[in-house]
Amino acid sequence: MANYLVIVESPAKVKTIKKFLGANYVVDASNGHVRDMPKSQLGFDVENDYEPKYITIRGKGDILAKLRKEVKKADKIYLATDPDREGEAISWHLVKALKLDELKDKKVYRISFNEITKNAVKASLKSPRQIDMNLVDAQQARRVLDRMVGYSISPLLWEKVKRGLSAGRVQSVALRMICDREDEINAFIPEEYWTLDAKFACEGRKSLLTAKFYGTHEEKMVIHSQAELNEILEKLEGVEYQVEEVKQGERTKKAPIPFTTSTLQQEASKVLNFSTQKTMRLAQQLYEGVDVKGRGTVGLITYLRTDSTRVAEEADAAAKKFIGEAYGSQYVAGEEKARKTNGKIQDAHEAIRPTDITLTPILVKDSLSRDLFRLYQLIWKRFTASRMKPAVYEATSVKIGAGEYVFTLSASKLSFDGFMSVYVEEDEKEENNILLNRLEKGDVMQLKDLEHSQHFTQPPAHYTEASLVKALEEQGIGRPSTYAPTITTIIARRYVAKENKNLYVTELGEIVNRIMMQCFPSIVDLTFTANLEYLLDKVGDGELQWKSVVRNFYPDLMQAVKKAEAELETVTISDEVSDEVCELCGRNMVIKYGPHGKFLACPGFPECKNTKPYFEKIGVKCPLCGGDVVIKKTKKGRKYYGCTGNPECEFMSWQKPSETKCPECGHYMVEKGNKLLCSNEHCGYSMTKEK
Repeated sequence: MANYLVIVESPAKVKTIKKFLGANYVVDASNGHVRDMPKSQLGFDVENDYEPKYITIRGKGDILAKLRKEVKKADKIYLATDPDREGEAISWHLVKALKLDELKDKKVYRISFNEITKNAVKASLKSPRQIDMNLVDAQQARRVLDRMVGYSISPLLWEKVKRGLSAGRVQSVALRMICDREDEINAFIPEEYWTLDAKFACEGRKSLLTAKFYGTHEEKMVIHSQAELNEILEKLEGVEYQVEEVKQGERTKKAPIPFTTSTLQQEASKVLNFSTQKTMRLAQQLYEGVDVKGRGTVGLITYLRTDSTRVAEEADAAAKKFIGEAYGSQYVAGEEKARKTNGKIQDAHEAIRPTDITLTPILVKDSLSRDLFRLYQLIWKRFTASRMKPAVYEATSVKIGAGEYVFTLSASKLSFDGFMSVYVEEDEKEENNILLNRLEKGDVMQLKDLEHSQHFTQPPAHYTEASLVKALEEQGIGRPSTYAPTITTIIARRYVAKENKNLYVTELGEIVNRIMMQCFPSIVDLTFTANLEYLLDKVGDGELQWKSVVRNFYPDLMQAVKKAEAELETVTISDEVSDEVCELCGRNMVIKYGPHGKFLACPGFPECKNTKPYFEKIGVKCPLCGGDVVIKKTKKGRKYYGCTGNPECEFMSWQKPSETKCPECGHYMVEKGNKLLCSNEHCGYSMTKEK
């Protein structure tokens, strides 16, 4: 009997794939990359036309030894790494590390699948191929370019600013975008404007109808000042408010398109409050396979790194069949018109979707952790909705004349929920005002009040992880696999701080960005970086030689580095001083950063080597002893609130405590959303938090 070896990247996939194949198949994992450029040197030979130098990654020796034994026993070897540039490169490195290209008596194939299902795996085995060297070369080009930037500029930052800093081909552009947004916010000058609403009584309706000031009969107006408002109010005195136009019609809201990597990260951030890193980690688990009761290990979603919204015909047909049976034929979408796509999109993969739409969230809920379930439910609902008909609203709009001015009001009522029976986006608000249908042209309205209020225009919002991902994608910077690690890096380097979802540039981030803008303008130029991504795609398509890209890049970079080394002045960044006093020498301790985050250190080092943990104060006094309440973490990383007086004071709470006392029993209260709850579980008192 023939023996076949299937090599995948992740051990988690081994269990999922094994059950699809017969006893003569052995499935093993490489645990990701097995070869890379050495960390201790640049990693490519400039004198030898930028040829990369590859070595076995430390710790991968035992894995390769085991794979070599399996290779000896196998008649055919199938390389089944991920279906993208990185996966193609891992397969190529396996060929080199295991010397598969030197074997004369064995056949070596590359297979790939977009989903880990029985049909997809079996189909890939029936249509094996050779390694796509164009994709491998695109990955090599990306890796060499990243090395060029990182290994040339990072040492300069270490020398001129401080150790531990880094620059990167994509991360430096992302930092620049955040800094640019900060500059926009700081330069923003608010402009005053006023709103004016007319409140009308309507027969058969308890609440008043609200119409908004539009302008004159000829044009829309913005009220810029109180003086302008007063002039309008003066002209409105004693006028009759009469309906001039009533339009009734229908509007539709299109079903959403299935998720790409970018839109999944954005929606998971908005709806589930997940970081981009967390979203990708959970999606990876759903793709590789989880144990589902009664079904064994199942890959629940398709490949998670994609910028395509394409859906396979088989999956589309299965979804429409399911929708027809579960919701009714009236909910099934018709034939989809071809959507206009961004030229930067790579259509090799499908959109992110469930591998089996009949595995509804309710069926797998008991088999998944809370966060895995929430992400799977989001993906399932979005894909299902994408195969459904649009929602339909009955819409009414009314123009009300008031002397020389016009007020407008509009409302809509959902008449057919369509895809919204499954998926409603966060910002979708249904308007219901069917009484507007009773208004007719010529009706005189009963004015009850004119309400006005002052406003000021708002500056652009700070980037969040979600909006930064969207901006990077729109600019063509990075690719689906790079968004999460890019954001993780700039936060880890402390260039950016994340507070309440918003990303704020730090002093360190401003300094690094200023250096990059001054010394390496092309590296942080959005158009230049997007063009590099375009060239890498051309390499992947076989239209461009990869070394021609790096040949054109490196000389200019090195010239800029040498100039910066000679001209750039050293920048001193002072440590942040805390109010914690060193008990050994009396100095105020400073905040330092280590591998595990912040810690306190004495500035008298090396004479005084005192250090201690750093705990973030929340501005609340301990209800037991009056000490400061700080944020702490358990050994497993779970956050809780404790007292600085520990261990003498035993106060701890999983929820943020408040200094407000319960009016019923006198215990301290804790925050939960917009509520305050009594910490005494026998009391149960709650109240709305004051804003």
